[in-house]
Amino acid sequence: MTAATHSSSFPAAAESPDAVLAGLDPEQREVATSLSGPVCVLAGAGTGKTRAITHRIAYGVHAGVLQPASVLAVTFTQRAAGEMRGRLRGLGAGGVQARTFHSAALRQLQYFWPKAVGGELPRLVERKIQLVAESAARCRLRLDRNELRDVTGEIEWSKVTQTVPADYLAAAVKAGREVPRDAAEIAQIYGLYEQLKRDRGMIDFEDVLLLTVGILQDRSDIADQVRRQYQHFVVDEYQDVSPLQQRLLDLWLGDRDSLCVVGDASQTIYSFTGATPDHLLNFRTRHPQATVIRLVRDYRSTPQVVHLANGLLSQARGRAAEHRLELLSQREPGPEPTFTEHSDEPAEAEGVAHRIRELIATGVPAGEIAVLYRINAQSEVYEQALADAGVPYQLRGAERFFERQEVRRAIQALRGAARFGGNDPLLEEVVDLASQVRAVLSGNGWSTEPPAGSGAVRDQWESLAALVRLAEDFARARPGAALADLVAELDERAAAQHAPTVQGVTLASLHAAKGLEWDAVFLVGLNEGMVPITYAKSDEQIEEERRLLYVGVTRARLHLHLSWAISRAPGGRASRRPSRFLNGLRPGSSASGRGPAGPEGGTRKRGRRGPVQCRVCGKTLTDAGEMKLMRCDGCPSDMDEGLYERLRQWRSGQAKELGQPAYCVFTDKTLMAIAEAVPASEGELTMISGVGGRKLDRFGADVLAICAGEEPAEEGSDDA
Repeated sequence: MTAATHSSSFPAAAESPDAVLAGLDPEQREVATSLSGPVCVLAGAGTGKTRAITHRIAYGVHAGVLQPASVLAVTFTQRAAGEMRGRLRGLGAGGVQARTFHSAALRQLQYFWPKAVGGELPRLVERKIQLVAESAARCRLRLDRNELRDVTGEIEWSKVTQTVPADYLAAAVKAGREVPRDAAEIAQIYGLYEQLKRDRGMIDFEDVLLLTVGILQDRSDIADQVRRQYQHFVVDEYQDVSPLQQRLLDLWLGDRDSLCVVGDASQTIYSFTGATPDHLLNFRTRHPQATVIRLVRDYRSTPQVVHLANGLLSQARGRAAEHRLELLSQREPGPEPTFTEHSDEPAEAEGVAHRIRELIATGVPAGEIAVLYRINAQSEVYEQALADAGVPYQLRGAERFFERQEVRRAIQALRGAARFGGNDPLLEEVVDLASQVRAVLSGNGWSTEPPAGSGAVRDQWESLAALVRLAEDFARARPGAALADLVAELDERAAAQHAPTVQGVTLASLHAAKGLEWDAVFLVGLNEGMVPITYAKSDEQIEEERRLLYVGVTRARLHLHLSWAISRAPGGRASRRPSRFLNGLRPGSSASGRGPAGPEGGTRKRGRRGPVQCRVCGKTLTDAGEMKLMRCDGCPSDMDEGLYERLRQWRSGQAKELGQPAYCVFTDKTLMAIAEAVPASEGELTMISGVGGRKLDRFGADVLAICAGEEPAEEGSDDA
């Protein structure tokens, strides 16, 4: 890897403009030196976009083009903002403001509220879902916990798209949203929620943006004051900007064009919150003179992982796909991604846990391994499997690191040692910073070896061990730093929730994994109905599901494992099939989603003479059911599950009319073979074992119509 791959939580301070540019690749250097006019950086996953934009700001500061206090860098998470501030401090640009949209708006709102409105700013709603529950109860509607969460999400979407309660129904229909319950009821809850907030003098996070926009629109004097303060803007993750955030950005800018945006349309995965890539894709239309720079050198992932990521997007459709970036790995080759089919979900979880233990045994740290799934409800089976295997893990999205009781106590102990360490006998024999930290935290439960087993004691030890590792990194990056310097760093991180890595396997949803990376990634539950999720109906929704899987793939540096289960529970019907997004990528599959063609690319032959071979792995088949499918039961299936279910429903009706068992029409194996082959003619249908001349005459027309997506002929129109 080149110097452009190097990343540190504590970068060395730059002393000159040329020093800032050292180690950047040509495209990153172009980003750093493009300081005038609008700039659009299209940055693929793992291409060092944060490095490029922080060096751009630092270069502008060191070159005298930018004043630190006049720059506002905006991103989407406190963690990302904290990381950006840390990098900027290390590069000698510590006065730059790096914040989320909400925190920047809240700061301005708190400052200008007395002048614009008068009095104190209303209190922020701490638990929005509780207020939504009260609003629903007043509407005499009972919502369970999941419904409350969904309705709250609808209210948040309405507000970021600037939709008032009276317009919710029409807006939801126009946007094609799958509403969680009757839209009129949601509008009623939304209206009462807003009324309760007003009555109690409260605002929510969406109001922070709305009120800031309102003040800047109505008070030109305040807008001018903000624009005098901030003269240059950088927006990260621009593909995730909502209409409301874009409106706020426009008001910050005014008639100026000193704006740099960074994004990747292929990583747009938050449209359900109101985010849209349109602002990124239309940037050149709004700013015809914009400089556009593409970052495609991937320093994160091996060529094997990058090849799979590129292949996944090569099948994408839609406007975002037209602007996809073809990544180029800059790393040495690594292992091929693996694709594994399991008999059921517990077996899949056990297999993943077993493979994770193998990786840890070969030296991969547990903290550098992640298991990613589509929805949080999938985590439990993996929690159990990892616990049974004795593998430590952490749930991303659980209690925040710096809010944990043991972490707060540890920082307090370090702060006390920094102030009064000269009188502490624990510190008499230690000189270097890392040893001082280990000595102090030994009194809080840290030890050189972790406690046996799992549970709360092990969780507390992992938190303290994370602080020890952070201190060791800090000491290496800042030779001569004192304990007080480390405490200041911890306070800064706590304010930004920029937590160190806990040494346990990460369990997280694909959405929660955005912006993170690991040495080894397990993408699990990759079944139709889960990825894409069953409620993704429109082409746009399906493509967002593909992008979500792409985000998961690009989290992996070295090891990538993809898996699915063909049934939910042990002994269940093996009716599931792998995600359509894996077609053409996993061994034995075709990009069309249909079964592979014959050796010459033509129609698959039955091969009645001689041994029948599996069309996937080539193994000679002896089982009658496998011979009917032309594949081993354990080999990947390309069955169209929707077609299979339609065929089963049709068969049920036929059997009822004939007064015979369903298998007398067609067996399950024959229906599966039909759903895999999707025949388009009588000749192709007769190639399937179990479809003889008699059944072809009787049922052939119906089966071919169903395969073509049509309704079978009405009974009575066929005298067979």
